[in-house]
Amino acid sequence: MLCITLLLISLDNTILNVALPSIVRSLHATSSQLQWIVDAFAVLFAGLLLTLGALGDRVGRKFVFMGGLVVFGGGSALAAWSASPDRLMAARAVMGVGAAALMPCTLSILTNVFTTERDRARAIGIWSGTAGIGVAIGPILGGFLLVHYWWGSVFLINVPIAAIGLVATASLVPNSKNPRARRADPLGAGLSIVGLGLLLWGIIEAPNRTWTSPLILGALAGSVVVITSFVMWERKIDHPMLPLEFFGNRRYSAAIASLALVLFALLGLFFLMTQYLQFCLGFSPLRTGLGIGPIALVLLVVAPLSIMLARRFGTKPVVVGGLVLIAVGLGLLSRTTVHSTYIDAAPWLALIGVGVGLALAPSTESVMGSLPREDAGVGSATSDTSMQLGGALGVAVLGSALNIRYQSFMTPLLRHQPIPPNIDKLILGSLGGALAVAHHVPGKSGAALAEAARQGFVSGMDFGLIVAAALVGVAGLLVLAALPNRARV
Repeated sequence: MLCITLLLISLDNTILNVALPSIVRSLHATSSQLQWIVDAFAVLFAGLLLTLGALGDRVGRKFVFMGGLVVFGGGSALAAWSASPDRLMAARAVMGVGAAALMPCTLSILTNVFTTERDRARAIGIWSGTAGIGVAIGPILGGFLLVHYWWGSVFLINVPIAAIGLVATASLVPNSKNPRARRADPLGAGLSIVGLGLLLWGIIEAPNRTWTSPLILGALAGSVVVITSFVMWERKIDHPMLPLEFFGNRRYSAAIASLALVLFALLGLFFLMTQYLQFCLGFSPLRTGLGIGPIALVLLVVAPLSIMLARRFGTKPVVVGGLVLIAVGLGLLSRTTVHSTYIDAAPWLALIGVGVGLALAPSTESVMGSLPREDAGVGSATSDTSMQLGGALGVAVLGSALNIRYQSFMTPLLRHQPIPPNIDKLILGSLGGALAVAHHVPGKSGAALAEAARQGFVSGMDFGLIVAAALVGVAGLLVLAALPNRARV
C-alpha cells in the first residue's frame, strides 16, 4: 500500500512533464508559467513536508496519510478541469499539500515496520524501485492518455487511485506515532514556504525581467533574509520543525545533499527533454513517453541493486559513482544540435538513469539509518524535502538557463521585424508559442521562424545541461569528501 501511494506521486511528476507541450497548446502557457506549474507543487510539498511529517509523528502517521490521499485526489480533480495556467498552478499547489502529508508517512511507517538494518535496507530498496516504476510508466501512461484524451486526463487518473488507496489504507496500514513527538512549528513552516517561494520566483522570473530588475533583486534578497530567519528561529525554539542537530552527522548531511542533486538533475532534465522531443523532433506524447524510457527502465533495475552494491563496497563509492555518471551523461547530452536525432541522445539518457539508480537508494538509506526510529517522520520528511527542493531548483535553474539563451538568441532576429508586441511576446515566451506563430506565417518566413526558434531552444537546452553537469560534478566531489563510507557486510 505504501509503495502504491509512492507510485501515485512519482507518476504525477513524470506524467506532467509529458503533458507540458499539450498545456502550452491548450492554455497558451509561457515557459515561466510551465516552470511554475511544476514548481507550485514542489514549493508547497517541500515547505510542508517537515510540518506534516512531525504531525504524523504526533497524531498518528496513518491518519495523516489518509488525509493526504483526500487532499491529493481533490487537487488532482481541480487540476484536470483547470481553464487557465493560473488555475492549474493553484491546483498543483493543493496537490503539493496532499503529497506533503503522504510522502513522509510512507517512509516513516516503513521504517517502523521493518526494524532491523537488513530488512530496512531491503524495504527501502523496493520503495526506491517503486519510484523507478513510476518514473518508467509515467511518461508512457501520460503519452497514451494524451493521444486518446485531453491533457487533464493525466491528473484525473490520480482520483480513482487515491480513492482505492484510502479504502485499502483503513484496513491494511498499521498506525504508529512518536509518544515524545515535538509540538507543531507553524512559524517555521511559514518561513520555509515564503523563503523557498521567493527564491524560486526570482530564479524563474529573472529571464523575463532581467537579473538586475528591482523586483528580482528584492525577491532574491528577501529569500536570503527569510531563510536566514528560518534557520535562526529553528535554532531558538525547543521544538523545531527541522532539528538542525541532525546536520551535525556527516552521513546524514552528505546523503541529504546527494538526494537534492539527484532530483535537481532528473527533474530539470525531464523538463527540458519532453519539450525537445515534442517540439524539436516532432514526437507524439506517447512516443515521447517511450523516448524517456531509457532513464526510467535503467533506474528501475539499478535502484534495488544499488543497496546490494553499497553493502558490498560501501555507500560512498556507489553514491559518488552515481553522481559522476549523472554529470558525465548531462555533459555528453549537452552536445545536442538542432540536427541531432533521438538515437544520438538515447545512450546518454540511459547513462543518467544508471547514475540516478546508483545514488538514490543508498542515499535514502543513509538518511534513515543515521536517525533514531522515533524521529523517522521528521527524518523522512527532511529527506523528501531535500529531493523536492532539488527538483524545484532543477526546473527553475535549468528552465531559466534555457529561457536566457533562447531569448538572447531570438531577440536580435525579431528586433527589426514589424511584429505586434503581443505576437513578439508569444514568440519569446516559449518555443511552443513561436511554433504556433510560425504555423500561421505563410511561405519561407514561417519556416525560417520555426527553424530559428528550434535552434534557440536547443542552444538554451544545451546551456542548461552544461550548468547542471557542472553543478552535479562539483557537488559530487564535495559528497566524496563528506560522506562516510559504511562498513562492508
